[in-house]
Amino acid sequence: MDTTQTTTAPQADIKQMSSFAEFYPFYLGEHSNLACRRLHFLGSSLGLVCVGFMVATGNPLYLLLGLFCGYACAWIGHFGFEKNKPASFKRPLYSFLGDWVMYKDMWMGKVKVL
Repeated sequence: MDTTQTTTAPQADIKQMSSFAEFYPFYLGEHSNLACRRLHFLGSSLGLVCVGFMVATGNPLYLLLGLFCGYACAWIGHFGFEKNKPASFKRPLYSFLGDWVMYKDMWMGKVKVL
């Protein structure tokens, strides 16, 4: 499946989706804007850096900073560029997992960020 050029998915009732495999194509469709995907990549990267600082220093506040960075970048991408509401409002766990699967797919070249 080529996810480098996604289009906005038709409106679906994501609360009715019974598996992550069913949710993820919808999730990718909600990230069709390149700037939004880049902001997600930045937020996830900053989140990982903060987790590293938390491990290195033992300071749990870095975890909160990492979550803030990740969600702030993602929400700026959605509200400012994608012009949609983040899926995390309706399916927070699937959305959180989707962020990391998409991040991996970006590194693997399956989702375009450049």
